[in-house]
Order: sequence, then structure tokens, then C-alpha cells
Amino acid sequence: MLVKKVSKVFFADAFAKDYRTSLLNKIELLWETAGFSKLIKKGDLVAIKVHFGEIGNNTFIPPWYVRVVVDKIKENGGKPFITDCNTVYVGSRRYEPDHIQNAYLHGFTYSTTGAPVIIADGLKGRNYESLEINKKHFKSVKIGSDLVHADALIVISHFKMHLMAGFGGAIKNIGMGAGSVQGKKEQHAIKPFLADEEKCTGCGTCKTQCPTDAILIVDKKYTVDENKCIGCGTCVGVCPEDALAFNWGEEIAPFTERMTEYAYGVWKHHQGKIGFFNFAINITPECDCFGTSEPIVVRDIGIFASTDPVAIDKACYDAVNTQEGLKSSRLKKGFKPGENKFTGVHEGTKGHIQFEYGEELGMGNQKYEKIEVKPPESEE
Repeated sequence: MLVKKVSKVFFADAFAKDYRTSLLNKIELLWETAGFSKLIKKGDLVAIKVHFGEIGNNTFIPPWYVRVVVDKIKENGGKPFITDCNTVYVGSRRYEPDHIQNAYLHGFTYSTTGAPVIIADGLKGRNYESLEINKKHFKSVKIGSDLVHADALIVISHFKMHLMAGFGGAIKNIGMGAGSVQGKKEQHAIKPFLADEEKCTGCGTCKTQCPTDAILIVDKKYTVDENKCIGCGTCVGVCPEDALAFNWGEEIAPFTERMTEYAYGVWKHHQGKIGFFNFAINITPECDCFGTSEPIVVRDIGIFASTDPVAIDKACYDAVNTQEGLKSSRLKKGFKPGENKFTGVHEGTKGHIQFEYGEELGMGNQKYEKIEVKPPESEE
């Protein structure tokens, strides 16, 4: 009988009794316990993949947490830089100058973090390298150049819900997040439609946010030019009347697989030189791409660390589902511990495909050993 491999996932809770048990100290402890120092060699150019948060969002992982990782990389002789790729939708991170300004406004300055900000796919998102993977959906994936050329990669993810992917964690951060603008277009390829004509008021919010000018308002109703639409889902997310939708039953599963294949390309390229932090705090209904921060779905849980992106996402997914859902949130069902919080917010999503398909691709293991680490507390 084939015995499944077990990956180690290290965990520190989100609570602090004193300065020794602060999250800053817990990040440092997780770094050492998870063995991330072994990933860095002297002189390595080390990319720290983050999400800078859209303007108006306040639940992105803050720069003072990232500073701890920067300092640990420097202690190990590495040369860190903080990075992300441009977005496909219209917003404050669409082009490199705006993206860097966004990062600075959210505190990711050199004086705060101790490392420069570099946008990995360049001025307009056109700087990428094709990494060969030869999988079901893609023969190769288009990854931001500077993420490819880095000698090592540390991935810092805010674990939360997601409109299309079900959840955002390590896999999404290096799948959708590390994809160049062209790579993001390849992954989406999912078409929205007017699901409830009566709800549509023709307000035009969707049209103003469409990155490819694919939307028309005809007779005060949403219409989309499918030849121009890239399937980014921006219109679905911004519709104030909740009138738009995807064909969840047919399109969400292949979308999630495409995103996971992109993550596989990044993981394969940096295999043996990549580590992951997932922050299961401020667990919001939507991605940090949204310029708002809604009430959290469950209470803060803690920080996870692993070299296995599948195991760390599965551990976070399980941890969220063991919580009591908060009635003040957008959760519609699944409030009880053990019930699915992700489909309780976005019913048609299939986030479990991320770790199931990720394991099938050989990127990691769903089976994990969760090891809690605790810093020494001060004497009473």
C-alpha cells in the first residue's frame, strides 16, 4: 500500500501576552524552526513575494512584518528585494510607477522594510520569462522576469477568501501573483455574464473598471464584447447590485487548475530555494485586490510556515473551517465549526482544487504535520 508523504507545517498563534510573544518575534522563530536559513546562500538575490494591497485596502500584510524577513535574509548573507507583478485590471497597481507609489503609500519604503521594491514584470507587465511545465492546460507559463532571475524566493501571503479561487494563500500568490500581465490573462479566460437582468441598473460601474474596454451599457443594461473580454472578473466584483456572475459549474474548476499550474512553474523553478509564510489573520471575504476591507469571516488564527505550498494552504484551509463563523461578516452559511467557510462566502468556488491538483502535479502534499512553536514568555 502506498503511504502518502507528510509535510511539516509550523504554526504560531496570533496572540501575544508580552513583547516576547509578539508576532514579530514569532515570525523570527518560525523562520528558524522551518529551516528557511538553509534556503539562502551568501550573495543570493532573494525575492520576497508580497501583495502590496490595493489603495483603500487595510488588511494586506504590513511592512513591519516583512521587515523581520528582510533582516533574516540579510543575516544569512542574502540580498533581499520586495516584489509583486502588475495587475490585469484597472487600479493602483496596473503599471509599475503606480504600483511602486502604491507600495510606498502602504509603508513599503526602504526606511521601513530595509529592502527595495521591484516590480517583477516591469513597466507595463510585459517583462516575463517562459518556464516550461508541459501540463494539462499549459506547456509553459509566463512569470515576471525578476521573480525568475532571483536566486531564492520567500513568499509572504495573506490567507483569506477569494471570489474566483475560493481562497488566496501560497499557491495563488505564486500562481496568479507571480504571473505577468499576459500570464494573468491566460489564467483567467473565464467569461462573466448578466445573471439577473432586473438587478442591473445600467450604472456603468463595471464599464469604468474594465481593463480592456469590453463592456457596453445598451438600453441601460450590461453587455460584454467576448472578443475583448479577458475574463479577469473585475466587473463581477465591483457590480453594486450583484447582477453579474460566472458560469461557476463549468469554468471555475479549469480556472483553478490553470492558476495552480502557474504556481507549479514557479515552485519547480525555485525548488529547494523557496519558503512560504501564510498569515491567517484578518481573514476577509475578498482578496487584497479590493480597495476595501470588509469585516473578517473568522477570528485571527496565526502564522504558518513551510517549504510545501500545498501543505501550508491545506493547513490554513482546515484551520479556518474549524472556527466559528462570525455573524457580522458576509458569511451566508457554514457558521458552525467544521463547516466550510469558503463556500459559505462564495458558493460556487472550488478552492480545494488548489491543493488537490497541486499534489497531483507533485508540488507538495495534502497530508501534513502541524507543529506549534512558542517563544519563551517573560516571567510573571
